[in-house]
Amino acid sequence: MPEMPRNGIYRMPAEWETQNSTWIAWPHNKEDWPGKFNEIPWVFAKIITILSKVQSVNILVKDKSDKKKVVFFLNILGAKLKNIKLIICKTDRSWTRDFLPIFLKDKKNRNIISNWEFNGWAKYKNFKNDNRAYLKVKKIKKIKVIKPKHLKKKIVLEGGSIDVNGAGLILTTKQCLLSKVQQRNKGLKINDYHQIFKRFFGVRRVIWLNKGIYGDDTHGHIDDIARFVSKSKIFIAKENNKKDKNFKNLNQNIQIIKEFKKVNKEKLKIIYLPMPKPKFIDGIRVPASYLNFYIANKLVLVPIFDDLNDRVVIKIFKKHFKNRKIVPINCSVLVWGLGTIHCLTQQEPA
Repeated sequence: MPEMPRNGIYRMPAEWETQNSTWIAWPHNKEDWPGKFNEIPWVFAKIITILSKVQSVNILVKDKSDKKKVVFFLNILGAKLKNIKLIICKTDRSWTRDFLPIFLKDKKNRNIISNWEFNGWAKYKNFKNDNRAYLKVKKIKKIKVIKPKHLKKKIVLEGGSIDVNGAGLILTTKQCLLSKVQQRNKGLKINDYHQIFKRFFGVRRVIWLNKGIYGDDTHGHIDDIARFVSKSKIFIAKENNKKDKNFKNLNQNIQIIKEFKKVNKEKLKIIYLPMPKPKFIDGIRVPASYLNFYIANKLVLVPIFDDLNDRVVIKIFKKHFKNRKIVPINCSVLVWGLGTIHCLTQQEPA
C-alpha cells in the first residue's frame, strides 16, 4: 500500500489499483443524445459486458422496466450476469464519474465513501437525483460516509475534474476549479484546494493545468486532457495541427507539466497521445479525446472515433499497459453526449 502522506486523513487510490467493482448508470435521458439515443444503450451494454468478464459491475437503473431492458441487452451481448448487480435508483443522467461518491481509503486501508456535492457542472438545472444517488451506494455498501467540507461549507467536486497517482500527486485544471464561469465553489482559491486535496485525497503536490478542450461542457475536466497511468507516468493530449482550436491550450498544458517536473524534481515520464481530428455532430464540436479511457482490473477500455489516430493510440496503450488487455470502444456516437468511457464509470477499490 502506498505510504499515507503525513497530513492526509484519507487516500484516494489510483484507478489502476485493484478494484472491487465498477459503478455505471444505465442511460435514459434522451436529451443527452438528441436524435441518436437508440444507439446509446448498445454502447453502454458493450462496456458493461466487457467489464463483467473481469470484475463486478453495479448498474443503477431508473425503474423496473429499465431493469428488464438492461437484462435483454446484456443477454444478447453475452455478459457474465452473475457479476452484475442491478440497483433501482433514480438519476438525472448517466455520468457516474461526476455524481457518484469517490471511494477513499482510511488510515487502516478500509474503504470509505466521500460524498461531494454535485451541481450539474454549474450548467444544468436537473441534478437533484444525481446529487442524492450516493444514498443508494451508502445503503448497499454499509460503510462510513463522509461529506467533505472546507471552511464549514460543502464542496462541489466532480470525479472527472481530478486525477490521482495514489501516491501524493493530483492533476486538475484552473479552468474547471478556479474560473468564475460555471463556478463550482465561490471564494475558494488555489490554497483552499491544496488543503482539501491534502486532507481528503492524501495529496502532497497539485499539478494545475490550464484549460481543457473545446466542446467539453464541463468547462475544463482533466479526464479529456491528462491522466496518470502509473505513479510516475502521465498520458497527455497533444494537438499537432497548429490551426486547431485546441493547439495552444494543449501545448500550454504540456509546458506546465514539464516545468512542474523541473521545479519539483519529480521523476515523471510524459507520454503524448495525439488528438483525433475535430469531430462535429449536427454542426456542434464534441469533446472527442483518447484520454477518456477507463482502467479496470485486467483491461483498459479506450475510446476510438473512426479516426486515423485510433491505431496509433492503441499501440501506445499496448506499450504502456503490458499486463492489461487493451479494448477499443467506438465512441463516435457516445461522444454526442459530451462524454465517453471515463465519464460513465466510477471505480470502487478492493
